[in-house]
Amino acid sequence: MKHNILIIEDDTAFGAMLRTWFERNGYDAFLCSKVAAAKQQLEKSKYSLILSDLRLPDGDGIMLLQWVKGQKITTPLIIMTSYAEVQSAVAAIKFGAEDYLEKPIVPGIFKEKIEQALAKSAEPAKPQIKREKKTTADFVLGSSAAAQQMHEHILKVSPTKMSVLILGESGTGKEFIARKIHDNSSRRDKPFIAVDCGSLLKELAPSELFGHLKGSFTSAIDNKTGVFEQANGGTVFLDEVGNLNYEVQVQLLRALQEQKVRRVGSATDIDINVRILAATNEDLERAIAEGRFREDLYHRLNEFSLFVPPLRNRGEDIKLFAEAFLRQANEELEREIKGFTPESISRFEKCYWSGNLRELRNVIRRAVLFAAGNMITTDDLPFFSEPKTEDLPVSNEPKTEDVPSRTENEKEQIEDALLTARGNKTLAAQLLKIDRKTLYNRMRLYGITH
Repeated sequence: MKHNILIIEDDTAFGAMLRTWFERNGYDAFLCSKVAAAKQQLEKSKYSLILSDLRLPDGDGIMLLQWVKGQKITTPLIIMTSYAEVQSAVAAIKFGAEDYLEKPIVPGIFKEKIEQALAKSAEPAKPQIKREKKTTADFVLGSSAAAQQMHEHILKVSPTKMSVLILGESGTGKEFIARKIHDNSSRRDKPFIAVDCGSLLKELAPSELFGHLKGSFTSAIDNKTGVFEQANGGTVFLDEVGNLNYEVQVQLLRALQEQKVRRVGSATDIDINVRILAATNEDLERAIAEGRFREDLYHRLNEFSLFVPPLRNRGEDIKLFAEAFLRQANEELEREIKGFTPESISRFEKCYWSGNLRELRNVIRRAVLFAAGNMITTDDLPFFSEPKTEDLPVSNEPKTEDVPSRTENEKEQIEDALLTARGNKTLAAQLLKIDRKTLYNRMRLYGITH
């Protein structure tokens, strides 16, 4: 089958060069220089691949990408940018781009990425059936004391309307916890929309969250429905919420307090009914002190806080997680690895896991890919560095009292907890099984100024 390629590029000479390259390699290529012309082509013709510049006279490639997704067009789209901005590339991928290319184009990389995208577009479409419903069933919560306590908190807060701030290191599964809360709430049959605040460009964040009207800014060539309207009746999960810029924080606070949003360029409010779940691995209290995060928004998001412990504090759960990731890797890589040798499980349990569940999952996928036999052995595992003494975490075992006794090592325990929590006092208090006020009092008592 001969592939049709749609190129959107306002640099006439470069666009012509791309079209010539495609035609010489046996493809049919159509070139246009504006977003509006590209939409007309996509409405009347089918293409195997869309290749779009990031910056265009009447919009940008990300806006075109969002329109393509909104029209249920499954054609893969590759973004080209001469700006070499990592943020722009990440944003394009997050919004559903197949890949991105930096200008000047490297011929070998260009050819490889084009062939990969076309091979994917030629595959029969797989039905996307209730993927949202599947996620929490695929994830193991664990059986350790920390996991059971976390599960109890999830079950208690899920039926409420409270906003929940999910705290924990990167890779601990905070989005899974958010989905678990949604799935156990009365909103379970309504949308769950996750937003990676770290990938939102400053200029696009208000439009992405709250929507915009056509003509409200240069790239606004159509009306856009924002995340809050899309999730009406359901749940919005704001991952890495500490990355939102200050101006968007003001708009977000208003949306949460009044349950209303206003599209960019509009003078009319739209009523919404959403529950907010947020997550961060940043110390928001420090961000507040430094003027980077609004204190009133912090308290609005933190009606209930839930701490996800790092994997290194959940030794009893490591085998359960490893077996779950093994099942996923077998399915994904079409292998039939039966399990792990006792020695490999022992290696897992001794590892520090600075990348938490994400690191464990990657290690197991690699081991499944390269395993010579039907069991994962230590020979299939990468080298694990031993943790430094100062990196070892404070014990996460529950204490029998709400406030720790004034033992000789209490100051050391508090300092260790603050170190483990990277200065986040909310996390440190949860590690110590005390409330934050008690932690502040103890810090003053011992002269701790962390």
